[in-house]
Amino acid sequence: MTQPVQIVKYSELVPCRTAFIDAHTPGSDQKENFTIIGGGVSEAADQHIHIKDTPGFNIGAAGQPPKCRNSLHTHRTAEVFFVLSGRWRFFWGRWGDAGEVILEPGDIFNIPTGIFRGFENIGTDYGMIMAILGGDDAGGGVVWAPQVIEDAQEHGLILGQNGKLYDSKKGATLPADIAPMAVMTDENLALMAELPTSEIIPRWVARYLDLLALSRDKPVDVIGQNGLIFDRPGFTVDFFSASSTGIFKPEPYYTVLMPVKGYWKLQQNGQDSHLGPGDTAFLQPETAYNISPAMSGEAALYRIKNTNDPAGPSWWERSSQND
Repeated sequence: MTQPVQIVKYSELVPCRTAFIDAHTPGSDQKENFTIIGGGVSEAADQHIHIKDTPGFNIGAAGQPPKCRNSLHTHRTAEVFFVLSGRWRFFWGRWGDAGEVILEPGDIFNIPTGIFRGFENIGTDYGMIMAILGGDDAGGGVVWAPQVIEDAQEHGLILGQNGKLYDSKKGATLPADIAPMAVMTDENLALMAELPTSEIIPRWVARYLDLLALSRDKPVDVIGQNGLIFDRPGFTVDFFSASSTGIFKPEPYYTVLMPVKGYWKLQQNGQDSHLGPGDTAFLQPETAYNISPAMSGEAALYRIKNTNDPAGPSWWERSSQND
């Protein structure tokens, strides 16, 4: 028998304010992180996980007030963001000055591996971005730029080689048998890409208004082998608008539905559910379902499905390694 859909409502998301090493660093100390599906890459022991199962990828979110930023870091697998609310500046490079792009609600960015990246809310209100991380273990954690680790130590947070945070402000100390996380060597730092904005935006960014226009008759392949953004990160992402939805037959894949605009009705196994912006629906393989707008007006959502491709470096990086 098909298992019922699991839904995490936006209004029920549980934040963690000490999820990462920069939680005390001025300018980054007001972040809220959310782990929706899978354990994500949180370094905090008290991070709440809404759905612990992993379908080959993780789903999370970051909420930040204006002028709050997330420090420079990288991942070993895909990191995809779409903006749910607010206005965001994404930046990248060893010092965060190689390039930048401004994204608004509905825009999506598949940030390639092998690049330090960070982001900040440059809007006037609290903003939220939703995240997809490749792999069941989300690539094994975050790799921070050296200056982030050094700044964090000055503000009382030490990251151990076990991937856990120790907060001296709470009386915690690094265990005797655990070494502090080593900073990236100069040799490895030299391998990190410094791509200009002119190479990043055309290749890795898709804009909401373009996707809305393209989805007039059918869903748009956004990330995948045939996507507007070519990559094979272990999952695909496609985009639906009000005019491109319908009945979907069973497939041997996990499916995640994430509305970004409007309100939706999900019918599955005789169960009717309603989804709104920021909600996340998790469907098991071989599940038939019908997804349609619940009311008139603009509506859009992203759908994520796992694939048989292994999680790992972005395909541009895999290609360069094989040259």
